Amino acid sequence: MPSVAFYTLGCKVNFYDTEAIWQLFKKEGYEQVDFETTTADVYLINTCTVTNTGDKKSRQIIRRAIRRNPDAVIAVTGCYAQTSPAEILAIEGVDLVIGTQDRDKLMNYVTDLQNERKPVNAVRNIMKTREFEELDVPDFAERTRAFLKIQEGCNNFCTFCIIPWSRGLSRSREAESVINQARQLVESGYKEIVLTGIHTGGYGDDMENYRLSDLLWDLDAIEGLERIRISSIEASQIDEAMIDVLNRSSKMCRHLHIPLQSGDNDVLKRMRRKYTVEQFAEKIKLLHEAMPGVAITTDVIVGFPGETEEMFENGYAFMEQMGFAEMHVFPYSKRTGTPAARMEDQIDDELKNERVHKLIDLSERMQLDYAKKYVGEVLDIIPEREHKGSEGSGLITGYSDNYIQVVFEGSESLIGELCRVKITEAGVNECRGQLVRVLDNNHTAPTARIEADSEPQAMQA
Repeated sequence: MPSVAFYTLGCKVNFYDTEAIWQLFKKEGYEQVDFETTTADVYLINTCTVTNTGDKKSRQIIRRAIRRNPDAVIAVTGCYAQTSPAEILAIEGVDLVIGTQDRDKLMNYVTDLQNERKPVNAVRNIMKTREFEELDVPDFAERTRAFLKIQEGCNNFCTFCIIPWSRGLSRSREAESVINQARQLVESGYKEIVLTGIHTGGYGDDMENYRLSDLLWDLDAIEGLERIRISSIEASQIDEAMIDVLNRSSKMCRHLHIPLQSGDNDVLKRMRRKYTVEQFAEKIKLLHEAMPGVAITTDVIVGFPGETEEMFENGYAFMEQMGFAEMHVFPYSKRTGTPAARMEDQIDDELKNERVHKLIDLSERMQLDYAKKYVGEVLDIIPEREHKGSEGSGLITGYSDNYIQVVFEGSESLIGELCRVKITEAGVNECRGQLVRVLDNNHTAPTARIEADSEPQAMQA
């Protein structure tokens, strides 16, 4: 049996794409082996180019694969492959560069290379691509949460970001295809589906009279699907129709990841973001009204060129005011080829790191404050795995619909089941809870989040 080993760098979309590529190899009778410990016939490296460091790390991994087995077919895909194919092919030992499209042809290239080793540059101009690349993933290692890619590319062209040049313009997956794949995932036993993409909230921008909110209602109608989660959505994409589905659908998770990037209007303008802090705050207010208890998580870039101390302090105060459930904080990193990399007033690394630590401390405080609200409440948890902690076995862990990780006593047989758990202790990264009851198999959605008088009350969505 021929073997293939994968190495994935970068974002969740890249990990999804690798899973989809694995399906292609599996259909051809390949066995997947560990990249680090086993010699493979084919090595596929899915690269990242979001920062210059991503490029460097990608090159390191490519060279590591070549050293592991010089006779293997070395194939490179992903964002760095799309933007810099010649740079990658200059690495002696690379056989194939295929970018972020045409992955459905990958097996044909691999077969040809096994017959004749002649390096192939299969990268085309991504900006001319208008069709979504259909690559299904029918099965995941995690049995409770399935990812479903519905969108590719981005039209925003933020000044710090190279992604439109590596992924192309926004392209949506046909609704019928999304619904069919979602049904298959539910039939395979998945209770939660996470909708993902490069710019997920842009789903439908290239369609007539069909938007993400329409897709959410169609997914809501799928019997047996318990939870629908959106991986990320921009504040500017939260309109009345989106508010309505979040308010009325019992399956929508009370968790939205909404990138802020900066809490200062001058910085947002330099970043070419499509909102002001006032507009962002108004959308967050509407979300809290539509979906009480919603967890809002966000991304923040610290030390963007020209960010003064006053701008940083403005941002800090705004983030504190928003009361995020968690913030992912990143120091600004130059990306060659972007307008921001050419801007004057680049911020000193030491100052950037100082500001990053301040925001991480703020994030942890807000995360704990959010979790504390639920002590004494009963939340619906889908256990995902056994909890490996100092206490020993007998504990399992999973997430609530509002993305609180909860550890509680229970057997592995509960993994994948919908459990009602009373929160007993709040923590920054995880909470502790006590199992109240397991919902039976006839339950199709947590339609009533307020418990009977005999049980503690949970906050209503």
